[in-house]
Amino acid sequence: MTCPFCDPVSSDIVLKNDLAYARFDLYPVSPGHLLIIPFRHVASFFEATGDEEAALLSLVHDARRLLDEHYAPDGYNIGVNIGAAAGQSVMHLHLHVIPRYKGDMEEPKGGVRGVIPGRRVY
Repeated sequence: MTCPFCDPVSSDIVLKNDLAYARFDLYPVSPGHLLIIPFRHVASFFEATGDEEAALLSLVHDARRLLDEHYAPDGYNIGVNIGAAAGQSVMHLHLHVIPRYKGDMEEPKGGVRGVIPGRRVY
């Protein structure tokens, strides 16, 4: 099985640096949902080098600027799934930058805690 993130199509890349790139998620949670992906194939955030971590986080900031300009969201969720038990379905490290909009859900309190719905609201 080939990795969908290892050979990105240049027209799909919206941001990049030497070690990572950003593209829109094919199954977006909200308008503007971006993935930040290292060029090197590693499965987990914990396998990334320090330089790769810095490159990924730099693109998170670039993504925010791009999304603010083009989508004007009211907030963001940033997350990474590590391992099948955490919901990772593509075993190539990728960070989600998910723009959030007022009213996109009735009660957003708890944010990323919603990965376990019964623990979201506290």
